[in-house]
Amino acid sequence: MPTPSGHTRAIAASRVTGTSVYNEQGEKIGHVEDVVLDKMSDKVMFAVLGFGGFLGIGERYHAMPWSMLDYNSDTGGYVVGLSRDVLEKAPSYDLNDLMKQDGAGQSPSMDYYAPYARH
Repeated sequence: MPTPSGHTRAIAASRVTGTSVYNEQGEKIGHVEDVVLDKMSDKVMFAVLGFGGFLGIGERYHAMPWSMLDYNSDTGGYVVGLSRDVLEKAPSYDLNDLMKQDGAGQSPSMDYYAPYARH
């Protein structure tokens, strides 16, 4: 079954990290820093998106449901259906904090993005 944009569902994590993320207006808003896996369920727990900063200094990290990112071949990156304002108000973390308590540290983010997630 393809993704909403018609792409295949399977993708290597190495192809995802570093990929640019855009909003629906075509503005580059960040990049995929990492993808966190749940070893017990064999599923993606969340995508880690990096926003702002320069060369990693001052960068903020957001945990976002993986399903919210949809690849767009025209931009060569992922598109999220959120405005820059919504993303700037989202909970942000230090990268290491996202991994605390077996990834439970990202729960506020999942709650924040729930109204925007595809159902």
